[in-house]
Amino acid sequence: MTTKTIKVGYLARVEGEGSLKLVIRDGAVQSAELRIFEAPRFFEALLRGRAFSEAPDITARICGICPAAYQMSAVHALEDAFGITVPEPIRALRRLLYCGEWLESHSLHVFMLHAPDFLGYDSAIEMARDHGHVVERGLTLKKIGNEVMTLLGGREVHPINVRVGGFYKVPARSELAALAGRLETAREIAADTVRWAGGLDFPDCERDYEFVALRSAATEYPHNEGRLVSSKGLNIETRDYDEHFEELHVARSTALYSRRIGGGVYLVGPMARYSLNSDRLSANAAGAAREAGLGAQCRNPYRSIVVRAVEMLHACDEALEIIGGYVPPEEPSVHVEPRAGTGYGCTEAPRGILYHRYRIDDAGNIVDARIVPPTSQNQGSIEEDLKTFIGAALDLPEAALRSRCEQTVRNYDPCISCATHFLKLEIDRG
Repeated sequence: MTTKTIKVGYLARVEGEGSLKLVIRDGAVQSAELRIFEAPRFFEALLRGRAFSEAPDITARICGICPAAYQMSAVHALEDAFGITVPEPIRALRRLLYCGEWLESHSLHVFMLHAPDFLGYDSAIEMARDHGHVVERGLTLKKIGNEVMTLLGGREVHPINVRVGGFYKVPARSELAALAGRLETAREIAADTVRWAGGLDFPDCERDYEFVALRSAATEYPHNEGRLVSSKGLNIETRDYDEHFEELHVARSTALYSRRIGGGVYLVGPMARYSLNSDRLSANAAGAAREAGLGAQCRNPYRSIVVRAVEMLHACDEALEIIGGYVPPEEPSVHVEPRAGTGYGCTEAPRGILYHRYRIDDAGNIVDARIVPPTSQNQGSIEEDLKTFIGAALDLPEAALRSRCEQTVRNYDPCISCATHFLKLEIDRG
């Protein structure tokens, strides 16, 4: 029997730290283990005893790349506990905020973190010497996404304008109209990005994932609302999440792993959203997806860069539609009367579904909180990808094999700082 262990010290171009160990026996990957070793940050414990009104600002600090997603899941869960429904103009502004976040987060990943894998560079800085226009496009898209975040959220990182019941302040029509020209520019760049990404060289790899994402009763591509559905028959309300999903502790990791109860690993994020909702894309984005070679579903994780580009284009289309039809609400927020109860919220962060559950007492204080970020839900799927796809690359030189392992993880755009953290590669060949 021949055995080998391969270790990667720290995975570059992801958020956070951790390690990866591959054990290879007789030319096959026997096991792939993500070892998350950074200390957890205990945000759930930090929320206990706090007033419900503090939750959006506290949860925004969980991530600097997708803070609005944490805020949106928090406010939806708390509004569920209090029996609140916001009027359509506030609902539309929340979707617009999400469009800005998808734009800035996806552009960072596509151009700065993932593109170097396809173009053969160790970093975006090295890549910029030969592909400066690629980096410039990414920076432009990220800046425009940040401008949307700043207008709606009060600032581009850790927004401060979101509250339970709506916003502290809503923009005037003229302020949104001023963004339209910038978003038209972003739409042109995003369309070019879909074409560019579709022309990259992808390994021929597919897997039979169980995709999990939100799907709305309306004809919208999912952001803030909808039922949780899967490609294998799941169709539930958000409040039933805990009956179908569980988290478990594994000795090698400080991060909890998620799986279907009675099932196995599943995949959330752009590929899942697209595969379960491609019929809800804007006509522009749907046409671009077809031209880039995507079908109704995408099961090749290396092509997730194309899906993210399609979602950026859709976000631009939707943002411009919202701005064009915007009528300011009568008030920036609805009145909130706290009451004891439990509320559930789930929204689509750039990296996938983000579940929040809060139990509230009569005074409106948080008694208990549960937050399940997308990266922790995808950890098992990442390991399955490594076991499935890396076996065909074991004859590569050590450096190239290590790069392929890192690229396989980066397909997911893991935010280990949210989930807990990430990555060092160890390959055991014996």
